[in-house]
Amino acid sequence: MADGVVTFLFSDIEGSTERWERDSAAMAAALARHNELVRNAIEAHGGRVFKIVGDAFCAVFTGAAEATAAALDAQRALSTEDFSAVRGLRVRMAVHSGEAEEAEGDYLGPTLNRIARLVAVGHGGQILISHTTADLLQDAGAPENALRDLGMHRLRDLARPIHVFQLAAPELLEAFPP
Repeated sequence: MADGVVTFLFSDIEGSTERWERDSAAMAAALARHNELVRNAIEAHGGRVFKIVGDAFCAVFTGAAEATAAALDAQRALSTEDFSAVRGLRVRMAVHSGEAEEAEGDYLGPTLNRIARLVAVGHGGQILISHTTADLLQDAGAPENALRDLGMHRLRDLARPIHVFQLAAPELLEAFPP
């Protein structure tokens, strides 16, 4: 991937610290399977994992449709897996597009701040989509009903609120707390 406009997919396991504290051996096995499923979905859609922090994935794609498809495939794969040994595993995801600068395999810039804040407000099982990415998806012909409008949200440390959407698709959870 190069500098310029790219699309990022970030993910994070909800409540992972508690699961590690409860049973670290079971969580290590669950995390290994989680990592395999998420990485497979990212790579199948042409994305590249550029960083993993604990249980959080950071991936980059050249297109919004590919990043969104990877998030959807990852959530579907995770939802069919038996994570009962750790009392279930729910992963929040966010997709955001914008300009970023690649530096030594990592990315820098305000786009990364926005997606980090966006994934942090999500709930396990939810895929949040920024307005920027939603526009790119509609330009690519994505069905409008695939995005549920969640309105404008102020995210921590960002000067302006952002318009947030939730990806709606079969096999995804639909109802989440505000």
